[in-house]
Amino acid sequence: MLFTSIIVPCYNEEATILHLLNAILAQTYPRAQMELVIADGMSTDSTRAVIADFQTRHADLSIRVVNNTAGTIPAALNQAIAESRGELIIRLDAHSMPIPEYVARCVAAHEAGKGANIGGVWEIRPSAKTWIAESISFAAAHPLGVGDAMYRLHAKEGAVDTVPFGSFRRSLLEQIGGFDETLLANEDYEFNTRARQAGGVIWLDPSIRSVYFSRGTLRQLARQYWRYGFWKLKMLKRYPQTLRWRQALPPLFVLSLAALLVLSLFSGLARWLLAAQILLYSFALIAAGVKLALQKQKLFLWMGLPLAIATMHMAWGAGFLWSALNLKDG
Repeated sequence: MLFTSIIVPCYNEEATILHLLNAILAQTYPRAQMELVIADGMSTDSTRAVIADFQTRHADLSIRVVNNTAGTIPAALNQAIAESRGELIIRLDAHSMPIPEYVARCVAAHEAGKGANIGGVWEIRPSAKTWIAESISFAAAHPLGVGDAMYRLHAKEGAVDTVPFGSFRRSLLEQIGGFDETLLANEDYEFNTRARQAGGVIWLDPSIRSVYFSRGTLRQLARQYWRYGFWKLKMLKRYPQTLRWRQALPPLFVLSLAALLVLSLFSGLARWLLAAQILLYSFALIAAGVKLALQKQKLFLWMGLPLAIATMHMAWGAGFLWSALNLKDG
């Protein structure tokens, strides 16, 4: 039986950290064979107090909090790994809630030799009880929002480019190194790219499931996807062969809008093309929203889904393009 370390980057997560802690407590895997290491980016809310109270009430579960003074996710992951003891490492998130069999199924998949990094699928839920938060949760799992990202859709078991979170043996770190601390996003994808280049398989197992709580407001969503887009280009400069069609579309769309907007000041044709592009895009999103609203019997989705998906596309594309204008490399 593998001793397993669950590592979690964390910052100001008082609203969701208890979901994660309770989910770890509910794991079917023996508590004596696992530990939880939380790398906290010096939270300013009550996150640490929530964790400390939980530790007091559940002393049989090994929980350690380490300081992540760098304040970034890859630094938190490396810090937690350095402080961990497990032969198997499972990376989770403070916004996540794994099913009770999560650890046991990760261990079983590794013992069966299925892959170098093994992960599962997300069930995305809203992080607030508002119509826009619920709309964002649907958008984060919708094909128009995430393209062919199988870990958010109805996935089949098999080899993939990347998995959310993931689990890997410590020996993989000795082979390829830890997470790249110069990338402030896309660190999982970059880590998995190096694993694949070293001959490892990234394996998706749909029986390994977790709930992920999406952002609660459009502003939070825009910040998240701007960061994703900005740092994606930094990674692509190193691994251009990893570019996928779904990643190229948002920056191309934003660039075409910007170009047509400028040209429309001088050209009637450009004004017509700009209007046509906006109308077609809006129609596609609203049609998707209406369809989902009817399926889910939630009227607000006719407007909420288009707003959330448009925010994702525009922020991701703009972040990507801004990164292209930034001469500094990550």
